[in-house]
Amino acid sequence: MDTSPPSQFLVTLDVEGVLTPEIWIAVANHFGIDALKRTTKDEPDYQLLMEERISLINEHNISLADIQSIISSLSPLEGALAFLNELRSTVSVVLLSDTFEEFIGPLMLQLQNPVVLCHRLIINDHGHISSFVERTPNQKFEAVRAFQKLNYHVIAAGDSYNDLSMIDQADAGFLFRAPDHVRTERSDLACFDDYRDLLSSIKDIIESAC
Repeated sequence: MDTSPPSQFLVTLDVEGVLTPEIWIAVANHFGIDALKRTTKDEPDYQLLMEERISLINEHNISLADIQSIISSLSPLEGALAFLNELRSTVSVVLLSDTFEEFIGPLMLQLQNPVVLCHRLIINDHGHISSFVERTPNQKFEAVRAFQKLNYHVIAAGDSYNDLSMIDQADAGFLFRAPDHVRTERSDLACFDDYRDLLSSIKDIIESAC
């Protein structure tokens, strides 16, 4: 007789591009700075990308308060809240993001405050971003591995280069609304463009384990 406990599942999701708009693209559009439109969909090196972003906003004298004002005008992607609520009624969910605690609050409030793990900014005396502190290097991968050590079966989904280590480490993983070049490079991963399809695939994995 099998006395092992039933599988416990946990879903980890990227945030920007999956549930919310890309914050840096919103900032780029507001200030007309095309170079700020580069995201983790374009640049695999997150450290390099953030250094470029911080250099650009300081060059244009953009403060944290300026960015927070733009973020406060944003809303989650259409259908994101309904998707997240239905998913959370089925399984525990943790959002893993390479955004910052100083950015993400207004959007998380609109998503009814899910658990989100992200980084922190270093702000100088003039209210400008001088640097940032990662929660831990490669935090998405490390978080998934830590959940697995707690005997969770992890299902992961994201859209960018910085999500691939999380997806690969997970017990099952998907791309969601990934750009064509990421889909092509990772043709081994199923990619969905509709929340219903992603939700159905996650539920199928969970139900097949019951």
